[in-house]
Amino acid sequence: MTAFELIRALAHDATVGIVVTDPTIESPGPTILYANAAFSRLVGRELNHIVGHNPRFMQGRETRRETLDAFHRALAAGERFHGYLTNYRADGTKYRAEIDCRPLRAADGRIENFVSFEREVLRRIGRPAGNAAGRYEPVSVSNDALTGTLRAIGVFEHA
Repeated sequence: MTAFELIRALAHDATVGIVVTDPTIESPGPTILYANAAFSRLVGRELNHIVGHNPRFMQGRETRRETLDAFHRALAAGERFHGYLTNYRADGTKYRAEIDCRPLRAADGRIENFVSFEREVLRRIGRPAGNAAGRYEPVSVSNDALTGTLRAIGVFEHA
């Protein structure tokens, strides 16, 4: 069983948005190969309007180019990206997304896919902490079985 197959089996009912793309990072890539129902709800699109498309459909006027460039550099280097983007739902409403994207590697070390964990966050009220992670909190907190596993592998935590 590949990592991609394992993710598909475990992510279906997760409450955090999970997306798997092909490894192509240069335009017109990457292409979404899998998205779970939580991601569909987050972006306000049916799965058949997500799978097979490029994740750029979520970008809009307030999506910061600097963050997108950092995201691209991390993926091009085969590294993890953890950051925050302003994205847009299908109805045009914007939301702040926390994204933790990681390469999925084959046994020989080559990148086969990227997996991205995504959730909506809100800016904290009051004085922010010293880093970006301290400025935001999740819109909802999950107690599903996958949450403990994601926490164990450090999803949504800065390296």
